[in-house]
Amino acid sequence: MRKSLFTLLIVALLISACGGGAPLQSTPQSTVAQTPASSQDIAATDQARTMASLRKLDDFPLYEMHYFGDYGFAGFLQEGMETDAQTGSRPEGLLAEWACTCFAALNEEGDLIYGRNFDWYVHPALLLFTHPPDAYASVSMVDISYLGFDQGEPSPTDPRGLLDAPYFPFDGMNEYGLAVGIMAVPYADGGGDPDKVTIGSLHAVRLLLDYARDVDEAISLLQDYNIDFEGGPPVHYLISDSSGNAAVVEFISGELSAIRNSEPWQVATNFMLSGMAPEERFSLCRRYRRAYETLEAAKGNISPEQAMTLLDEVSQSGDFPTIWSIAYNLTSGDIRVVVGREYDRVHQFELEMTH
Repeated sequence: MRKSLFTLLIVALLISACGGGAPLQSTPQSTVAQTPASSQDIAATDQARTMASLRKLDDFPLYEMHYFGDYGFAGFLQEGMETDAQTGSRPEGLLAEWACTCFAALNEEGDLIYGRNFDWYVHPALLLFTHPPDAYASVSMVDISYLGFDQGEPSPTDPRGLLDAPYFPFDGMNEYGLAVGIMAVPYADGGGDPDKVTIGSLHAVRLLLDYARDVDEAISLLQDYNIDFEGGPPVHYLISDSSGNAAVVEFISGELSAIRNSEPWQVATNFMLSGMAPEERFSLCRRYRRAYETLEAAKGNISPEQAMTLLDEVSQSGDFPTIWSIAYNLTSGDIRVVVGREYDRVHQFELEMTH
């Protein structure tokens, strides 16, 4: 049954790609990020190759897909998204339940590791490899519920919503070893400068994966845009690179604040670090304290296996459980993914690195 469903999906795509009707679009269920109709901008052959690469890896479910061709992001960056004048965001409710964790282990004596738990509602996940012609190759994790998909398998009537997946990365790593992830925080104001293009909080992740080789380039790129948080929770970003640098980037009163690592590790969860002394942070979040103390004891040198163990220790159950845990190896390009907190079932992949 599963095989026949995926066969129908590919057949439906190929019929449409050969002129059997207008491209089908799924409707996003959230305005976390807005996206142009990228499925109309790439060649039909690339669409077919992209959808033919889709495979189910885990019944959670977890999917893998390789995106071939141009998804139009460079063009999108010229215009950006329509938005209200106010780009700050302060959500009501739920804040106490947000529970994402990101850390970077950056001791040069070992491989550099970026670990990340994404904790939210139970949603289907996609591991997406992108190979844009004029930007950097990368791998990212996408919550495809925002593309209109539920826990069931993608329907053959709406497969092309997945072609918008490059615009919805929640974390990722590119071929130069630049990694980034988002975590919800109480407040963020990404500015409203009329001389800057405005992009969404997830577009910012794609911006860095496509065009930043290191933390300095990432910060410089982010300063060129207004970041709109109105469509979803306000977030901050943990960015790290293969040279051992990391920074937590937050947006306060329209200005970017970067808290750089002073040790060969960096940790961020769901509270603002700007203006806060390090000793104050431990009392605010158990997950932050556990991750920081583990990395401090190891002097920022942990293996991918130890990174996944730490992600297990700071994972969440309950109404907002850990959807996925991922460890990006910024040195080798190794990627390890666990979904649904099944830490005895690790999916392993590799991104070919350039550095």
